[in-house]
Amino acid sequence: MHNAPKPKLEDLPTKAQLRRSSIIAGIGAMAIGIMVYMPAELGHDPTGVGSILGLTEMGEIKQQLAAEAAADEEMHGGDESSSLMDDILGLFVGAAYAQEAWQDEINFTLAPGEYIEIKATMEEGATLLYAWTSTGGRVNFDLHAHAGDQNVTYEKGRGQTEGEGSFETPFAGDHGWFWRNRDDEAVTVTLQLRGDYSEIVRSQ
Repeated sequence: MHNAPKPKLEDLPTKAQLRRSSIIAGIGAMAIGIMVYMPAELGHDPTGVGSILGLTEMGEIKQQLAAEAAADEEMHGGDESSSLMDDILGLFVGAAYAQEAWQDEINFTLAPGEYIEIKATMEEGATLLYAWTSTGGRVNFDLHAHAGDQNVTYEKGRGQTEGEGSFETPFAGDHGWFWRNRDDEAVTVTLQLRGDYSEIVRSQ
């Protein structure tokens, strides 16, 4: 067995060197926080580096989605994400309905900053197939449901102009969309529905 040679005192860093290294590491961490973390997570870019790297837009999207989720939670309570199995099952169901006619077509216009909720009243285990497009601008949306202490989120999106898919309900209640226009112009949305629902409910 070989013992490592004992280091000489003159080879060890001095207190001043350790202090200087600590200061440099602290400054580096602060710089990363200001130039990377703040733009990417908070949408704030005091140095302009985040905009150059494309991080500021990412942070703004995160903050916008968080604000809308908080607003929706304040109205309806917390949500739970649907399972991967539900998503996969929804794809198969959507393919099965692909050649059938739409049951309902709903058109509505949202002024800048305006929002609306459109939901279908459905029983547990029911299926809804949908497709939508927006003209004149983009919309933010949250496809979800809530009934008593049960909540589920099927899909969320920001700055979208179209979407399609299907889902199977995990519980009975009103299942559908919270839409908001974040553009500077009025947006018209056309929503087409087909599935096992008893009525369409609107609220603004």
